[in-house]
Amino acid sequence: MKHIQRLLLLLSFLAVGSSFQISPIPSRKADTKADLEKYRVVYQGEKGPGVGKNIVFIASDHEYRGEESLPALARILAKRFGFTCTVIFALDDQGNILPGSSNLRGLEVLDKADLMFIFTRFSHFENAEMQHIDDYLKRGKPVIGLRTATHAFDIKNDPTWEHYGWNYKGPKTAWKDGFGEVVLGETWVSHYGTNHKQSSRLIPEKEQAKHAILKGVKDMWVQSGGYTADPKNATVIARGEVLNGMTPDAAADPNKKLLPVAWVRNYTLESGASGRVFATTHGASEDLLNEGFRRMLINAVFWTMGLEKKIKPNSDIDFVGPYKPTTFNFTGYKANVKPADLAGWDSLIMPGEVVKKEKK
Repeated sequence: MKHIQRLLLLLSFLAVGSSFQISPIPSRKADTKADLEKYRVVYQGEKGPGVGKNIVFIASDHEYRGEESLPALARILAKRFGFTCTVIFALDDQGNILPGSSNLRGLEVLDKADLMFIFTRFSHFENAEMQHIDDYLKRGKPVIGLRTATHAFDIKNDPTWEHYGWNYKGPKTAWKDGFGEVVLGETWVSHYGTNHKQSSRLIPEKEQAKHAILKGVKDMWVQSGGYTADPKNATVIARGEVLNGMTPDAAADPNKKLLPVAWVRNYTLESGASGRVFATTHGASEDLLNEGFRRMLINAVFWTMGLEKKIKPNSDIDFVGPYKPTTFNFTGYKANVKPADLAGWDSLIMPGEVVKKEKK
């Protein structure tokens, strides 16, 4: 069809003797504002220490229901603390949220963001979207990464962005092992224990007991299993104790040592840009049900943005609206849900029925 269009243009030129150039046919139609709004939901805070600050949440992991964790956190931060929170999801061809997809658009909102909060896994976004992430980091802006953000990107055969890939070993040596290693301080290594059978107790690091992120934090227990992690140039905030069971009172696995599960650091790029980072190897949908873990994440938002003096140990971090998280799993998710279905303070997170993802 493209060849026919060009031939007709050429024949028209020959017929009238005019002089003109044939414009290239774009690979896809440019996104309109309405197109981009289909990918996002915005929670607008009205009062609190976060008024005037913009947080962008990027959600697309395959297993841990980040599409549920992130809007739940965004609502709390907007309603309770005044931040403007934009959650951007990956979608399928019908405009429904599709966990793990790389069809995610609208990251131009990062151009005015004060914090990027990322929970993706093995993503390969389009060039324009990656450019917004790259520009954001080159401004030295803060980042929070949950769970699979250590392996947020898997980019092959794309010389522009392959250095973001989780196992990059190419000529850009400063980007060895990609975004996870360079920005968050650790890439994907392995599971530590048996996921779905062994939960984790998070133990605050004694030397960091007075760190702002741990203010008011206690009794942390999460249902997601451990990751092997040894973050580089980082200050460990908490270590994980692998438990032989999926309840908070389960006995510790005597064969597992305590490994870092939450840490802070400053990333520094070749350009000289540097920004604060908080990363944790947990953050699955049901992990947020634990108040101590949830408080640590909320405190981390304030710390990464340089607002640690605003952290209060007894601040209200209750969920806003109904939160009924789906048990994390690799193949099933709540289907036929559009970002707009999560709008407002009272919509259910997450509506829909659990279905199995189609294998390709």
